[in-house]
Order: sequence, then structure tokens, then C-alpha cells
Amino acid sequence: MAQEAELLYRTVQWDESLLQSAGKMAAGPLFDIRCPEDAVCELHLPHSDTKDALHFEGLLSVVHITDDGMSILEPLEITDTHVVVKVPHLSAFGLVWDIIKRFLNITLPVNGQVLLFLRPPTRGPRVLDVFLLQDNIPLPEVEAQQGDAENIKISSDCVLSTGQHYSVCCEPEGLAIQPERAMFRSKYGPNFYPTFEVFLTSNPENMTMVVQDQERTEVWKRDIYLAGLRKETVQSSVPAQDSVPAEDNLPAEDRLFSVRTQFIKSVSEPILDQLLDKLLELGVVNDDEMQSARMKTRAEKARDVIDTVRRKGTEASSVLIAALCEVDPCLSRVLKLR
Repeated sequence: MAQEAELLYRTVQWDESLLQSAGKMAAGPLFDIRCPEDAVCELHLPHSDTKDALHFEGLLSVVHITDDGMSILEPLEITDTHVVVKVPHLSAFGLVWDIIKRFLNITLPVNGQVLLFLRPPTRGPRVLDVFLLQDNIPLPEVEAQQGDAENIKISSDCVLSTGQHYSVCCEPEGLAIQPERAMFRSKYGPNFYPTFEVFLTSNPENMTMVVQDQERTEVWKRDIYLAGLRKETVQSSVPAQDSVPAEDNLPAEDRLFSVRTQFIKSVSEPILDQLLDKLLELGVVNDDEMQSARMKTRAEKARDVIDTVRRKGTEASSVLIAALCEVDPCLSRVLKLR
């Protein structure tokens, strides 16, 4: 920073065709960064490459994307964890690999992470979702898409190779795991789906999990303690005092007001972005309102979306309810908006 200032950022989706035309591929999230002009002079972007990969000159660079197109910025410095770059002005920045150099060194491993999420209880066995990801993908980006699933905090560091197949095995044995093996790919959103699902059919209180490569070499092994994690039966993720009466005769804006607090608590960032896209497409919000909302934190964005639409009356509120039912049926059922 060249001076004290407020900086706002969010991750946005890469335009793969734009990258490919420049001979590049994503090597990290694409950050849309906003800040008063001249307040920021350098960015330190986290990378996932190992020390071996950093020996290849020109493998990593930074792209700067504006309304005028994309430019390539050469790093000032590449440390073991970050790429340092001077910034002319702020907009969208992200790390990229040179496609040819990466292809020639496809076996080079990256620093990875194993993330575990335990789904809320259902009538069937509990399900543990296992994610194999690069370590420069922020946990909140993944967590925001998992609904009420509980993140099991555990040391996650590992080393993974793009194009390599991996499998998961567990003790006690006999737990159902799908798929049997999966290829590790470089992917930076916008959607994050589990690489493996482990069905806890025997309801163990603790277990040992191993991630191994196609040569059956262990790349990650941990003891996982499940006792006390979501073993109780949960009828609803909404406390009784926050439950919403399903009174269809209420005007749509009143129905939104009755669920306002729980909507702000529960709606995820990706769902909010989808809602904003639909509201813009249907003319409920304008470009300025959408851009203003997108730059806010998740809770502030949720508050802005529901309050802006409520103030526009019954028709606009009905559109938001219908859009929420479409993009997040689970939350709309919990809020009794269906």
C-alpha cells in the first residue's frame, strides 16, 4: 500500500477462451480488486507451485484484465508462496501458467490441500465429502458452496500432480467410497464439487483416511475424529424462533421481510451472484445496483439484495422468491418460500 485505504476484492470466473488465445492457463483464482486510485502499488498473489516448478523461468506470470482487454505482467519476484507484481491500476488480476511450458512439465507437482466436509444428517448414512484442490484456492470460496455441511478442521497440506489419478481408502474398512479413483485437474471455480464421497455406513466415531496416487503411494494420511460432529438428528437448520410461516396470502414483500434475518444468515455468495444475474436479466435491478451489491461482503450483499427488492414492491419481490426457489431449492424450502 502506498497509503491507507479500504480495499475490496472478490473472486470472479476466468474467461478460458481469452486465456487460451494468449497461450495461458489459470494458475490461481482471478481476483477483481477495487481500491482508491494510487493506494496500491504491489500485489502478492498466492501460488501453488512447488520449488521444483519455480526453476522454470517464464512458467508463472500475472494477467491484468480490463475492459480494454488482457495484458501480461512480468513478476518482480517469485517467492516460495507468492508472486509479487507492480500494478498500474486495479481491476482483475490472476496468476497464469504458460501452456507450452506447463505441458512440457506436466508431471511437476503442485502444493495441494485436502478439505473435508461432513454433510448434515439425513435418513441415510452420513456422508463425508473429500476435496482435492490446489492450496491457493481460499477455503471460504469452497465453504460457501457446501450449504450446512460442516468443515472438519484438519491439517490439509499435500503435494498433487495434475493428470495423476488418486484414490481414497479408510479404516475401518467396509465404508462405501465413490468414485474408486479420480484424476486431479487444475480448476479454479466457479463451482467446487467433492472429488470423493465417503458413506459412513458403520457410523464410526473415528477413522483413518489415506489419499494415495495411482502407484499406491500415500500423499496424505490423517486420523479423523467424528465423535460429536452432527450425530444428532436435525429437523431443520433454522431455529424454531426463526422459522417462517408459510402464509401464501401475505404480499411477497412481507414474506421476504419475514425471512430477512434468516436469508442474510444462510444464503451463500455463489447463490447471491446467481440471484443478481437473474434480477438484472429480468429488469428488477439495474447495472449500478448490481455492481454496488457485488462489491460488498457476503452478509452486506445479502442485506442489499433483499432490501433493494423489497422496496420495489410485490412484483419485484415475487421475482426474487421465484429466482431463489430455482437456484437454491433447499434454502427456499427452509425459509418456507416454496
